[in-house]
Amino acid sequence: MRKLTVEEQNKIKLLTKNQVSLTLIEPTETGLKKSIMDATGSVRSFLKSENIHDYDAQNQGPTNKVMIPTIIHTGFKTIKSKASLYRPLTKNGDPRIWFYSLTQVADPNDIVGITYFDDTFQVFNLSKLNVEELIKSSIQNPFQDLVNAINNTENEVAFELLAMLRKIASAGPIPSMVDADTSVGRTLETALGIDINSSKKPDYKGIELKSFRNSRTNRKNLFAQVPDWKLSKFKSSGEILSAFGYEREEDFKLYCTVSAITRNSQGLNLRIDSDIKQLIENSDKPEVGDFVVWTLDKLHNRLKEKHKETFWVEAESTRINNREHFQYKLVEHTKKPISSQFDLLIDQGIITLDHLIKRTETGGAKEKGPIFKIKPEGIELLFPPSENYSLI
Repeated sequence: MRKLTVEEQNKIKLLTKNQVSLTLIEPTETGLKKSIMDATGSVRSFLKSENIHDYDAQNQGPTNKVMIPTIIHTGFKTIKSKASLYRPLTKNGDPRIWFYSLTQVADPNDIVGITYFDDTFQVFNLSKLNVEELIKSSIQNPFQDLVNAINNTENEVAFELLAMLRKIASAGPIPSMVDADTSVGRTLETALGIDINSSKKPDYKGIELKSFRNSRTNRKNLFAQVPDWKLSKFKSSGEILSAFGYEREEDFKLYCTVSAITRNSQGLNLRIDSDIKQLIENSDKPEVGDFVVWTLDKLHNRLKEKHKETFWVEAESTRINNREHFQYKLVEHTKKPISSQFDLLIDQGIITLDHLIKRTETGGAKEKGPIFKIKPEGIELLFPPSENYSLI
């Protein structure tokens, strides 16, 4: 695909801001004449990730062709069309896609936008369509209706959760469930009727909830992820504990923060090796050296899985009758983290790692993490511009 113009980039930014997920394709002169386009890697990835179509599972030949309803947007009008997705018997069955009537709206090397809504492809010429004018127009139009419908659908669960949080906040301070650092989150989840468990999935219908006390500038939890033991020198949390743990009162444990910019008191630090796409934890003990690794791909996927959409809920902590109470006050709503920024923030010490390992009564090791955490100032660096809501 050719390089996008600044104007085309700005149109994509505006659509992204309005929750429109899309992919792009560039029809060639030959493709328009023959009514055929290659389904490029980015198009195939979009179709598969959105559960629209999987070319890998499609057999070759005309009898296996898939047809999908399509609407082509021209501004204040639309063209009813259909899309053909197939793999020919020739040329190794290279994936093909075509939108009927596309020649009416596209010239060679225009950039065509493809999104999917209401079981239908929604197609538009990104190069020619005045996206901003249509979205902001005082005159109702099909493209504006499409963007508003997508926006409302994407935000439906968020608005539902926001209403529930405001109802909880309106009742005033809530007594803490337990006397612990984690009580601010556990108390809110209990009030919302959410089961407290160790699931890696988001908390409420795809939205992750992260609560914190406003009197603290502590780091915020991103996610927990064990190392790739197959690639690591050490093969368990127990080995890490044995090598670096310490006696504290009646416990033998390793509770520490590990950063890429300095070594901690146990002599541990982090290092990213971009060439092999790994995050490596290292010891200053010569006989140990590098002892565990995470693949960056795995960490990026965990970040996107856990924080596709997140409510960061700020609470004011007070003590009433010698018991901590929480008044939930503000929500920062983030979406779609920029995974490439994760590596930079590790390097800058803005994202760090916490080990929380303790020896069990049977001589084993129990690990609550490792937990990746981010400093408050890193939120806006890891996520696109967020929305902020007041609860009271």
